[in-house]
Amino acid sequence: MTRRKPWTLVVTAVTVSAGLLFGISASTSRGSDLRPGQRDLSQVVLAANQRVAGQAATAKKLQGEVDALSKQQGGGTTVAGIAAQADKLAPQAGFTAVTGDTVTVTLDDSKRDPSTLPEGGNLNWMVVHQQDVQSVVNALWRGGAKAMMLMDQRVISTSAVRCVGNTLILKGRVYSPPFKITAMGDTATLKKALQDDPDVASYRDYVDLVGLGYDVKTATKQTFPAFEGTTDLKYAKAG
Repeated sequence: MTRRKPWTLVVTAVTVSAGLLFGISASTSRGSDLRPGQRDLSQVVLAANQRVAGQAATAKKLQGEVDALSKQQGGGTTVAGIAAQADKLAPQAGFTAVTGDTVTVTLDDSKRDPSTLPEGGNLNWMVVHQQDVQSVVNALWRGGAKAMMLMDQRVISTSAVRCVGNTLILKGRVYSPPFKITAMGDTATLKKALQDDPDVASYRDYVDLVGLGYDVKTATKQTFPAFEGTTDLKYAKAG
């Protein structure tokens, strides 16, 4: 019997190992790329927004079915009585569409070259922050706003305004500047509330200093959709 040379054994072992690795890789990937290319961030955000919009539409449909079934219970039942009370309070709570005159405030990041910042300035001065959006929202509520929209969503007094970096997150959807806040009510009173609010006035100082965007416009007979979010109050708990 001819003795197999050592290098032949090595080549055989390597070949068998490579075959096993290829087989395992094919089984694991199931025909797909084990190392897919990195997805563009804007595509990820868009996909998330579309998913949230779909879930919101499903929730709205289910809520409509619940409301319809509740009203079928008859006028004398407890459920029907509670439903009737809820219907009376719905406009005040934001659960019905409303029409009226509006004031829209638009906040935007500065478009200036950072090199033009005054001495001692920093890039944070050139970006709209969460407290800026919240200041406008609070001023408009204090000014007697009867209803409010933030971007394309109806909000109520308990709606949370949250920003991550220079993006706004509202009910699971992500928005980039410019940010639009639209309030319905007496337009003169709403504009005065903006003018008198110290936090909004501080923001306007940076409009002049570094070019932040700030625009106020009025409109008549605008319609807001009903609020579709949850009214459950969430709060921190001790661990």
